[in-house]
Amino acid sequence: MSSSHDAAAPVPGHFTPSGPLTGTVTVPGDKSISHRSLMLGALAVGETVITGLLEGEDVLATAAAMRAMGADITRDDGGTWRVHGVGVGGLLQPQTALDMGNSGTSTRLLMGLIASHAITATFMGDASLSKRPMGRVTDPLSLMGATFMASPGGRLPLTMRGLCPAVPIEYRLPVASAQVKSAILLAGLNAPGITRVIEPVPTRDHSERMLRGFGATLDVEVQPDGTRIISVTGEAELKPQAITVPGDPSSAAFPIVAALLVPGSEVTVTNVGMNPTRAGIFAILKAMGADLSYSNERLVGGEPVADITARHSLLTGIDVPPEVAPSMIDEFPILFVAAALAKGTTRTSGLDELRVKESDRLALMATGLARIGARVEEGEDGLVIHGTGGDPLKGNNSAPTIAASLDHRIAMSFAVAGLVTTSGLTVDDMRPVATSFPTFLPLLASLGYAA
Repeated sequence: MSSSHDAAAPVPGHFTPSGPLTGTVTVPGDKSISHRSLMLGALAVGETVITGLLEGEDVLATAAAMRAMGADITRDDGGTWRVHGVGVGGLLQPQTALDMGNSGTSTRLLMGLIASHAITATFMGDASLSKRPMGRVTDPLSLMGATFMASPGGRLPLTMRGLCPAVPIEYRLPVASAQVKSAILLAGLNAPGITRVIEPVPTRDHSERMLRGFGATLDVEVQPDGTRIISVTGEAELKPQAITVPGDPSSAAFPIVAALLVPGSEVTVTNVGMNPTRAGIFAILKAMGADLSYSNERLVGGEPVADITARHSLLTGIDVPPEVAPSMIDEFPILFVAAALAKGTTRTSGLDELRVKESDRLALMATGLARIGARVEEGEDGLVIHGTGGDPLKGNNSAPTIAASLDHRIAMSFAVAGLVTTSGLTVDDMRPVATSFPTFLPLLASLGYAA
């Protein structure tokens, strides 16, 4: 059994220089919040109503898994989702393997949920997900009493057996990871007593905000050195919520960077999530001289939201502080494209995490950018990029084909790069974009891009 990307033929995309991009667009709902709203809704007693859910393949994999474990999840014709939950501790044994497709978030968070339930589940995924090691999640969950039978290297397919009652633990994260933190907190919901996660470097905090919103007892203590100690009290009773999912900042970054790089452009993206643990990319672009303005700033369901307008700008290279990496880890591929057209040199470091995402994003971006004429040096934990000063990228080849290695963010980053080349490029396969941004190509067209 395999996911859709493995079997069918690739769908290449051709991207060529573009005239100005103009208009107002919305991007799909935030992926992190979409996953969590389905999971927490499934653990609440009563009906959770979700609007703006990201209907990409990753989130649909989460919905299918929660249905398989007893939650009643429906979508009406207007795009509103309703989740009737089973209560914390009420998840049922799934009858078949849970197919996670390409979604590492679904896999790691669901392992946490299942760890404190007396059920057995098998996880499988597509070729890309099956290469990703799961040890960083299975290690702490094993301390709570769950057992795992994984494929070699701690990879999928993987079968786990949860333990109820699970053992609450105090766990210090060895690597900054919102997914590992979230998995432990979700397991702690059904473990008697208090489960603590010690986070030396802050990571995205959607789980903490949403757990509180659903009524869990959760405390965050910040130490003088910035370390965060997050405690959740187990045997929680979650209350259903009405959730409006803000636009995903990771998706918003693509049209925003395109507008900054293509001369004459002005693009507004509405309803973008501005959670400070996620929106680092916008602060870094501003530090590079981007003309970005925010309007209609507001709070929606505990999450800050704004409309962002981007106008064509000549960017200047900077040294990106490594401590901002967790707040924009998924946006570095598109930042590298912006840096390739900046004036001067951009240096990044502390990006070891990018080597174990859907692909080795550092290597793929370095190789692809070099093929279209960018000057890039690949280091152990980051890239150094010498920009063109705003001139289009000139590759040696008339229109090279770039390998995206089934990675949605690499594919979209090079789609944007193609708009600012002299002779265009081809991305080898655009199908993975459906995992997070199914409307990406129509959105570019709506801004005036004619392929």
